[in-house]
Amino acid sequence: MLLRFVSRVPLVCRVLLVCLAVLLPVGCSSTATSGGTGTVKVSQLPVEARQTVTLIDRGGPFPYAKDGVVFGNYEKLLPEQKRGYYHEYTVRTPGSRDRGARRIVTGQGGEIYYTDDHYKSFRTVLR
Repeated sequence: MLLRFVSRVPLVCRVLLVCLAVLLPVGCSSTATSGGTGTVKVSQLPVEARQTVTLIDRGGPFPYAKDGVVFGNYEKLLPEQKRGYYHEYTVRTPGSRDRGARRIVTGQGGEIYYTDDHYKSFRTVLR
């Protein structure tokens, strides 16, 4: 009986290692979900997000009526600031019939944040 158990240990270990290899990167993504933010280089953003950053740098014109409105930070995932400090811009989502879930949020201090899940998480955009 002990021999049968011992011969299965390597198999169980391999299965666990495969599970960890698959699940660990998901749990350690650079996307923050509580408090802080991960980071992403502007060059690594989707092309539509890079286009939105370019429009922000130029001061527009913006394709969506709500672009540039105050972002309330109600989720409290970005650093706490006074109301009006953050502004949000839509990142076009190909195939979406509405504004989609992707946004760029800017701060008055020049900081830029990207969310692709409608404010559930943010990544700080590095230039």
